[in-house]
Amino acid sequence: MTTPTPKPTVPVGERADRPEPGGPRSPILFTPAQAADRLTVRESWLRRKAGERKIPCTFLGKHLRFSEADLHAIVANGHRIAGPSRRQARRHRGPHSRRNNP
Repeated sequence: MTTPTPKPTVPVGERADRPEPGGPRSPILFTPAQAADRLTVRESWLRRKAGERKIPCTFLGKHLRFSEADLHAIVANGHRIAGPSRRQARRHRGPHSRRNNP
C-alpha cells in the first residue's frame, strides 16, 4: 500500500499560483498609485485623465486600474515633437493688440 503524497498547503483565500508580494512577476493590473509611480506622474493627473476617458484604463466596478498595455499606450500617446512652447506662441502680438493702440 502506498502512502498518498501530501499536497502543499495554501492559506484559505489564496491561490497557490499567485506570486508573492514583491516577487519577480509584476501584477496584472496596477492601482492608480502604482501606475503613477511607474509613469512618474501625479496620481491626481492620472485619475483626472482616466475619469475624462482621455487615457486607456480599466474600471472594475468603481475601482480604477491600469494594465501594462495601458501604461505603454499612455506613454506612446503622450509623445510630442518638440516645438515652440505655448508661452512663446502667446507673446506674438498682432496689429490689433491693445499695446499698439493708444
